[in-house]
Amino acid sequence: MIFKGSGVAIVTPFNEDGSIDYKSFESLIEWHIEQGTDAIVVCGTTGEAVTMEEEEKKELIKFSIDKINKRVPVIVGVGGNDTLKVVRLSKYVQSVGGDALLVVTPYYNRATQEGVIAHFTEIARSTSLPNMLYNVPGRTSCNILPQTVAKLAEVDNIVSIKEASGDISQIAEIARIIPKDFHIYSGNDDQIVPVLSLGGIGVVSVVANVLPKETSQLVHYYLDGNTNKALEMQLRINGLVNSLFIENNPMPVKKALELMQRIKGYLRLPLVEVKPESTEVIKRELLKMGLL
Repeated sequence: MIFKGSGVAIVTPFNEDGSIDYKSFESLIEWHIEQGTDAIVVCGTTGEAVTMEEEEKKELIKFSIDKINKRVPVIVGVGGNDTLKVVRLSKYVQSVGGDALLVVTPYYNRATQEGVIAHFTEIARSTSLPNMLYNVPGRTSCNILPQTVAKLAEVDNIVSIKEASGDISQIAEIARIIPKDFHIYSGNDDQIVPVLSLGGIGVVSVVANVLPKETSQLVHYYLDGNTNKALEMQLRINGLVNSLFIENNPMPVKKALELMQRIKGYLRLPLVEVKPESTEVIKRELLKMGLL
């Protein structure tokens, strides 16, 4: 098991010149640990890793691992559509002390399910780190079918999946056919409780960027048997969750963090600032949650 609870898919703050704002990033790390975030996921989709050069990515990974210093697990997004590049980065993550890998389905290449199995297996066998599959067909145009997940679960260090297909029936089928020591994490913040009800043990979360304590509490309430409280919290945060996806992630969550004065909201092209009307929606939901 990599973690139970809330793993934040942490944003990467940038300076106006496009460089990484390490001062703000360190401040975010310390805030998350203080607030009870259970794991920190760096270099994921929300962290804009696809716009980083390889050396820049390595620098951010090492910085994260050193600063967090084993206080919570560091899960590193290494996924891509070139298997050999992912293998190289995975080996680097192990060499600098990362705790686990988050590996997204290869995108654009349009691999078959056999190709998906070969891709994930090659990456998993390149290190001894636990691997979390990441299924997000809305971004990759490639769905990991339940039977494929079950096959990949036979690989010793492929131990979990971040399921962001949004298809509860598919997640239920995965839960039905996987072994008991393979774990499911929600990849959608509006489906945390539904996924937990199917045996999930946590979430890799965007909303945790702005609600770290509450997102962790929600999961632990459910896992501790207080399902009504967890459901109440799920429904209470869903307005904010919806606002954070009013435009493409991570544009809205960076705007939210900027409004909260935690980071400067700079993005890297092709991402741009959200529209003024979207900002108003985000601001309204932050106010409702007492975050402004």
